[in-house]
Amino acid sequence: MFEVFLDALKDSAVILLTVFLFHVLLSFIEGKIASLLEKNKRFAPALGAVFGLVPQCGTSVVGADLYLKDHLTMGTILAIFLACSDEALPILFSDFHGKWYMGFVLIGLKLVIAVAVGYAADLILGKRQAKVDEHLHHCEGESTPHVGCCHHDIEGDPSPWKEHLLHPLIHSLKIFAYVFVINFAFGMLFYFVGEEAITEFLTANKALTPLLATLIGMIPNCASSVLLAETYIQGLLPFGALLAGLLINAGLGLFVLLRTKEKRKEALWILLVLFLVSLAAGYAVLWVF
Repeated sequence: MFEVFLDALKDSAVILLTVFLFHVLLSFIEGKIASLLEKNKRFAPALGAVFGLVPQCGTSVVGADLYLKDHLTMGTILAIFLACSDEALPILFSDFHGKWYMGFVLIGLKLVIAVAVGYAADLILGKRQAKVDEHLHHCEGESTPHVGCCHHDIEGDPSPWKEHLLHPLIHSLKIFAYVFVINFAFGMLFYFVGEEAITEFLTANKALTPLLATLIGMIPNCASSVLLAETYIQGLLPFGALLAGLLINAGLGLFVLLRTKEKRKEALWILLVLFLVSLAAGYAVLWVF
């Protein structure tokens, strides 16, 4: 049993380093990307999708913050949320001896789906686009701080070491804790139940995995994306289910929208679109990979 603990600790330590490096890099560009989204309205859904691919839960929070301020259209926020994989990508790419290359397939599919849905939504909701354009015209030049995932200002931090070192380190340690707990739980499960029995159960119920993954992905916490990625790495979740779970996994961004009364109705519509798109995409590729 002690070996299970050591294996979980070792695997989690590798992921900690990868996640920390991603977060340090993002700390230098997060504010610039937020400003870019506001200024390029025509390409906003495409830019939003690219921004959402950044493997950090702060991307969805920044997008939600801008949407609440009427700086983004619904198509753009949908593109950000669909492209967002929270903390899953660093974990997938850390699987050096496994299917790390499937991270690129995931990125490609999420980018295409996010851009398509984003532009389709803006085309259907033309009035919403006009409202955002009018608002941006009136507040042009206004200095509005952009909020990060830890509720800190991502621009103009008086302490650069906090912005580029402390915040990334704290967030990475949180992810490390999630990964370690999940790795240890899987290890204990395999130890007492047996990997073969678990694999047989999931294989027999493969058709339900996209739905289950979608429901897990709806949990507004970094832990849900970690759980999905780790389950896939362990060979317990098919790629179609992973795609479905990570398409709807907008992390804390969706929670930010849902807790705001003024936008709650719109947030529920966004959640419905995310759910339907995620489920459809998951089942579409379930039997391909």
